[in-house]
Formats: sequence, C-alpha cells, structure tokens
Amino acid sequence: MSIHTLLITPPFTQLNTAYPATAYIKGFLDSKGVKTTQIDLSIELFTAIFTKDFVAAIFKQAAMLGHKEYPLVLNLQQEYIDKVDTVMSYLRNQEVTAAYQIVHKDFLPFGHRRVLLETDLSNDFGKLGILDKAKHIATLFVEELGDFINANIDEFFSFTRYAEQIARAASSFDTLDTYLKYETTLIEDEMLYLLNEQLQKDTYNLVCFTVPFPGNLFSALRCAQFIKEHYPKVKIAMGGGYCNTELRRLSDPRIFNFVDFITLDDGEGPLLRITEFIAGNIKQDQLERTYVCVDKEVVYADKTPNTIFHHKNLPAPSYIGLPTEKYLSFLDVKNPMHRMWSDGKWNKLTISHGCYWKKCSFCDVTLDYIGNYQNTTADDLVDKIEKIISETGITGFHFVDEAAPPKMLKALATKLIERKVYITWWTNIRFEKTFTQELCALLSKSGCIAVTGGLEVASDRLLLKMKKGVDIAQVANVTKAFSEENIMVHAYLMFGFPTETVQETIDSLEVVRQLFYNNCIQSAFWHQFACTSHSPVGKNPEEFQIKITGPEFKGFAENDLYHEDPTGAEHHLYSEGLNKALNNYLNYKGFEIPLQRYFNFKVPTTSISNRLIKNYLLASK
Repeated sequence: MSIHTLLITPPFTQLNTAYPATAYIKGFLDSKGVKTTQIDLSIELFTAIFTKDFVAAIFKQAAMLGHKEYPLVLNLQQEYIDKVDTVMSYLRNQEVTAAYQIVHKDFLPFGHRRVLLETDLSNDFGKLGILDKAKHIATLFVEELGDFINANIDEFFSFTRYAEQIARAASSFDTLDTYLKYETTLIEDEMLYLLNEQLQKDTYNLVCFTVPFPGNLFSALRCAQFIKEHYPKVKIAMGGGYCNTELRRLSDPRIFNFVDFITLDDGEGPLLRITEFIAGNIKQDQLERTYVCVDKEVVYADKTPNTIFHHKNLPAPSYIGLPTEKYLSFLDVKNPMHRMWSDGKWNKLTISHGCYWKKCSFCDVTLDYIGNYQNTTADDLVDKIEKIISETGITGFHFVDEAAPPKMLKALATKLIERKVYITWWTNIRFEKTFTQELCALLSKSGCIAVTGGLEVASDRLLLKMKKGVDIAQVANVTKAFSEENIMVHAYLMFGFPTETVQETIDSLEVVRQLFYNNCIQSAFWHQFACTSHSPVGKNPEEFQIKITGPEFKGFAENDLYHEDPTGAEHHLYSEGLNKALNNYLNYKGFEIPLQRYFNFKVPTTSISNRLIKNYLLASK
C-alpha cells in the first residue's frame, strides 16, 4: 500500500518566512520513498484574511454582531477595504514606487496605532529611508485590522499565534475540549475552507500537524476535528516542539478524539514507522516514541532500541511546495534583532542537533532536542545550503541551533568562502572565549551579520549558579570582538532567577547599560525567569532555594511551574523599569540617567564601578 502524507504547519507561526519543521520531515520522508506534500496553512490563512473581500466580510460580521471596538477603524472601514490589497502587496515586495504612495499622508487611514505614532515617525525612522517608513506604516495598517478582528470577530486571533491563552499551561484538557465544542469563528471557517481545498486535491492516508508552540495547538485540533468528521479514513499525527516539551506525561485520552498519533522528539523515525504501520507493514507495538489510544487508555508505543537517524546522515530539508512569494516582511518594533525575526525571508537550517554545552540550570537540558548533541561536516552543511537556495531562491539563512558550536562555525565559514557560496546568515551562540577577533572576522567575511546569545543575569555569582560557563568579563570581550567586525550582537537578559537580590538586579542593569555604551551589544531583551519541569531548577528546586507551588498535573500538558522564591526580590516589580531603561539604550540615549529614575519605587544605587566594562576591555588588550 502506497502512503501519501500531508504535512501541515497550522496557524499561526512566523509570517515572514517558513517554519522549517515540515521541510525537514519532507526531505527525510522523500528520501525514504514516502510521497509527501506540505502546506503552510499559517501563511495561506493570513493571506486569505487580508484581502479586499475578506476584510469587507469582517466589517459586515462586526456590524451583524453589534460590535464596535476600535471606532477609528470602523469609521474608516471603506479605506481599509480599498487599500488592503495594495498594502499586502507592498509588504511582500517592497517596491519603491509603491513606497512613495504608502508614505503619502493622505493615502492610508489614520487608525489607533498610526495616530499614536505619527508625531515621532520622522524621528524614529528618518534615517531608515523611504522603504522602511512605508513598511512601518503598512505594518501599522495591518496591525490595526488585526486589533479590530481580535476585539470584534475572534478573540483568539493574533499574528503569530492562535488561542494561545487556552493552550498555555493547560495541565487539563478540559478548557480545550470545551472550546472545541463551540461554533467555529469566521477566521476558523476560512482556515477549514483552505484545508478542505488541499484535501480535495489528492488522496491522503496520513495528515501530520507540527505544533511548535502553544499558539498552534488549538488551530491544529480544529483542523483535525474537521478531518475526523469529513475524511474519517484519514489518519492524523501530531508532533513538534509543544508536544516534545509539554506532553511527556500525557494520560488523558480525550485528545485522541481528534488525532491518532502523537510523537515525541525528532519526528523522522516515529513518522516513518507510522507510515509503515498504516501501510500494514508493521504492528502497532513496533511504533517508536508515539502515543496511541488503546481501549480508551493512552499507550506509549516505543519499540527499543529506536531506529537512529543521526544528524550527519539526514538529507537537506525540502522547501518544495512552500509559497515563498506569499511571505511578508513587517517592521513593527525598533529593536534591531527582533526586526530580523519579522522582516526579511530566511531559510532556517540547523548546524548541529542539540546543545554542546547542555548545562544551564534554567534550560530544558533533559529533553532530547537540547541534551542529544550531534554534529555534521562543513561540506554537508554547504551542500544543504546550496540545495535550499536552489529551491527557494533565498540566500538568507537563520541557523536555528540552541547554540552553534564555534568550531563548526569556523569550519562552515571557511568552506563557504572556499566554495564561493555567498549567503547572509545569523545564529545563536554562547559567548565563548573561542570567539576571538580573528574568528569573528572570518565569520563576518563568510556572511555573518548578527549573533544572539544569553547573558542572562549579569552577575558573576548567578552566572556561576546557572552553570552558564561564562562571566561578565568574557561576555564583554567576546561581544566587543563581534561588534568590531560589524556583526550585530543581541543579548538575552533574565531577571528573577532564584535568590536574585534587588542589588543584583540593579547591578545587572548597570552592566547592560555599560555594554550598550561601549558598543559591545546593540540589541537585548529582558524576560522574567520561568521555572520549567524539564530544567535542573524544576527538577531540583531545593538546590535553588525555591518551592514549587503548582500547577496540579491533570493528565495533559506540563511545562511551566509556579514557584516561590523566599530569599529573592519581588521580581515582577522590576519589569517595567528594566524595560524603560533598555528602550533608551536601544535608541542610544539615556546613558547618563541614574538607574533609580527608571523605577517608581526606591531601589539601591549600583555597587559596581561605572568603568567595569571599559576596564575589562582594556585589560584584554
């Protein structure tokens, strides 16, 4: 029996570039002789929503429901209807003549976002030129419509997620089950129409949904629900980052009213076995890393030893079938690294599988996608790069490693230069001392334009407690080496790590201030520490002097844990002040403002020298 598999990315993921999971699986299954088709339902639905006819339908339904949130948009609805196709075309192509039209003060309507921004648009975007000004104004136009949809038509709607609020921390399946019984929304009806169009094109035996994030779960289940009702002979599988992280203790059988298989960790082996099972070539007990439902009970089928497909032996991902021309570039934030996530088209590729360090105590190091480190060769990587370029026509690459190994980056850069393969690329790294000025120069020459890395809490005591393997002096020198080679550096910043004191929080902010001031980093983002069940902190909370207080596991998802930190600061109070300061530093201003002024309550003065980073940089010369 020949198996035809349909691979689906459900709404919503990134809109500027394809999420790579289905491309990896397609490349693998194609190499095994399994017929596959892939569809990015996320970009297909977004493209269908933001059209003249559908936007008109949105306003019509809002009127029928009597919903009138965002009156500016409502009052100018005909302008939004008439101009949406022009705006979407510009966001796809950024053609300069269209840019002049979009920036004209009388062309696009002034909705609630545009009105707020217009006063300082010239200051914020004056140096960026006509294309970026137009891109930002066009982005605001689409976001205003998105706000209107969310407030009046579908409370679950968001650009890069759908119904995330009911999938996040869903320790019980109850809420999801309840909402799946509700009538579909206008947005969901369009999604199911597009899904049905695809299902009508061919005969499929297996439909696979990748669920990378909580914001993809509900839409995947809505689609699966539709398939079960209208195509009952088709089998349905689900996998991806959400399943791998949150469904490892799954015991509630109700999700199997919607799907037949849920796979864990790398999908290649489990999906190959599922196709063999559907074809009648193996029995169910020979499945690998796969949940099934037997007699209304969840069973984990995992024939051991597993069939291992090593990273170095996997074929290149296949982007055939993904609509490169439909992806859009947005410009909605001033953070230069966040812009790279939403602006421009990037092929996504993994240099290595897992993390070579895998020690950080806040990270999910016990999970396969981090803990199972595998490598390949530079020649293999460049072969895959060339194949992907031939399929997509895109020469930008985002290497999506947990932390790209310095030795592999050196080998890759050398091979790209040697083989005259010209790409633009960026990746995530650890701030290793291996990244010398010479290595950074080589990476820059090969096309590297940016790196991201975790500074986390800028405190040597806490960096040691985190087992981060770096200190502030090392971070300062490594980031400076990248910056001097015109490679932008983005730092992930954390506050609220267990036992972190008020003094350490303020001192961390001072370190961040100095790193920006000395042009070591150009971009950063603060996030509050979250305790997860698969991290060393979550597994051994007593070692970190915290107490886990919930949530109670009720048979479905498990990841984020509630915790109390009796020895640390009231961490959540510092978020607003930290971000105010960071916003100034991102715009190269406010360095002279005393740190206390960023907070609306009393905080201590910093205990570190205002020349700390400068001295570290001088000492290394």
